[in-house]
Amino acid sequence: MSNERNWAGNLTYRAATLAHPTSVDEVRALLAQGGPVRVLGSRHCFNDIADTDGTLIALDRLPRVFEVSEERDAVRVSAGLRYGDIAPLLEAEGLALANLASLPHISIAGAVATGTHGSGDAIGSLASAVRALTILTAAGEIRRLRRGDDGFDGAVVSLGTLGVVLDVTLDVEPTYQVSQFVFEHPSWDAVLADFDEVTSIGTSVSLFSTWERTDFVDQIWVKQRQPEAREAARESLFERLGAEPATAKRHPILGVDPVACTEQLGVAGPWFERLTHFKLEYTPSAGAELQSEYLVPRADAVAAIQAVRMLAGQIAPLLLVNEIRTVRADDLWLSSSHGTDAVGIHFTWKPEEEAVRALLPTIEAALPETARPHWGKVFTLDPSEVRSRYPRWDDFAALAAAYDPERRFVNPYLQRLGL
Repeated sequence: MSNERNWAGNLTYRAATLAHPTSVDEVRALLAQGGPVRVLGSRHCFNDIADTDGTLIALDRLPRVFEVSEERDAVRVSAGLRYGDIAPLLEAEGLALANLASLPHISIAGAVATGTHGSGDAIGSLASAVRALTILTAAGEIRRLRRGDDGFDGAVVSLGTLGVVLDVTLDVEPTYQVSQFVFEHPSWDAVLADFDEVTSIGTSVSLFSTWERTDFVDQIWVKQRQPEAREAARESLFERLGAEPATAKRHPILGVDPVACTEQLGVAGPWFERLTHFKLEYTPSAGAELQSEYLVPRADAVAAIQAVRMLAGQIAPLLLVNEIRTVRADDLWLSSSHGTDAVGIHFTWKPEEEAVRALLPTIEAALPETARPHWGKVFTLDPSEVRSRYPRWDDFAALAAAYDPERRFVNPYLQRLGL
């Protein structure tokens, strides 16, 4: 295979073959050839979770599916589509998703399989919106699972272990408008003293810091559904925190041109043009970067942030920006918010992988023992520790073995995890 790389460019895939099937029959024929196989989405993982030394199957050329249910409360979409592809189609139908990640460039199946999330105290991860999925197993069998079926809660955040996900059915709701506000330089001490109030002040709240300074947060982004009834409370809170409303559009990374970012300054717009941080037509974030993320139970959030704050001197030289967001609890076995409201501590690193990997054990040791690393990002936590933080891990391993008894979808990443 040619030197195919992931989105960040820090990983070159080892696969012997990269296939772009154009039909389900072609996918089935590829599986019938035998040997190791993995499925490739939008390549936005920063580790080797999607890699294999066999065949990589990309879903980007399969026929597009976009079917709104008769009840208009769900949409079935082809797994290889990106959230940015389906959002305007939903809007044209007068419909919306409850949540989006910070960038719309990621594939639906890949984001769901790795437990990727957006932000909001009352909003679940992207995977929590899944009500059904269709899987083609290594044996060529079609299996459809619906919410409430045995094994469904293990099959959604699947790490790509069960087979090729062909389509996903997502919960939808009537469309809505969102306004986005940015506040600068609130006191860290004040934010942590009122952390629950801060993260509940909008539909979605993100705290950004470079950790060059530990006395204040660089920026807090608040995304608010319209109409809202808490404008006065929001203004009062940020005045109390010592924050100032931004007077111009901002980028999460200080000093970067905000042209790629969604509109701010309180201007209302469609849900999909505000819930993401970045616009689909631009390269998101910094482009050349690495990412790590650890999600902790809400009860451990302030302690986790303080632990990172104490390491600011070691973190800042390698960091582009640190983002802190919240996720509502769910029942999905390998979701990082399984069984607990969670707070994500997300690091966007400079593309210096050796130095980042050398620092991560220090961060991981300082975080509470409840911290769960994001499956698709760079982490060094011992696999036994990772497994111990998921109470349904053994059930998931049994489900994966039942779907793929020949372990065709098991790669070195999964082997390290003990599958």
